[in-house]
Amino acid sequence: MKNLSIARRYAKALLLIGKEDGKAESYKEELDGFANLLSREKKLDQAICNPLYDFAGRKSVLKVIIEKIGLSTIMTSFLLLVFDKGRIGYISDINDYYQQLADELKGVARASLVSATKLSSGTIDKIRKTLSTKTGKDIVLEVERDPGLIGGIVTRIGDLVLD
Repeated sequence: MKNLSIARRYAKALLLIGKEDGKAESYKEELDGFANLLSREKKLDQAICNPLYDFAGRKSVLKVIIEKIGLSTIMTSFLLLVFDKGRIGYISDINDYYQQLADELKGVARASLVSATKLSSGTIDKIRKTLSTKTGKDIVLEVERDPGLIGGIVTRIGDLVLD
């Protein structure tokens, strides 16, 4: 629960900055890229997040990484602030929450569709359009196949499940 409150606080702060300067979408991409880099490169994640290593050394590694991937000034300041506050280990949670907030700002909802059989692209488009009409938002649909289902489809948008 604490991770969620920390993630929410930092994600909302970054989104407010993004709304103010009109760059919320670019921050979304930058933060996602950085968080994915840390999740892919476990040694890099350890070098930055592990408190057993020297604080100054970890911060210099972070600065070099930020410089190498060419993040914006705001994102650089944001990541350094998160690091200085000892919250860099929560960057994945912050990223997840920020992605949701940025999607809401843009009027996009993410949904999952699980079906027993393979669906045609026409059927998937019809489902997407129907969900979009019902929610009033653009729908990004993740389609999965689960042979364990007896039949039909299960659609999930946030907490709402349609069977």
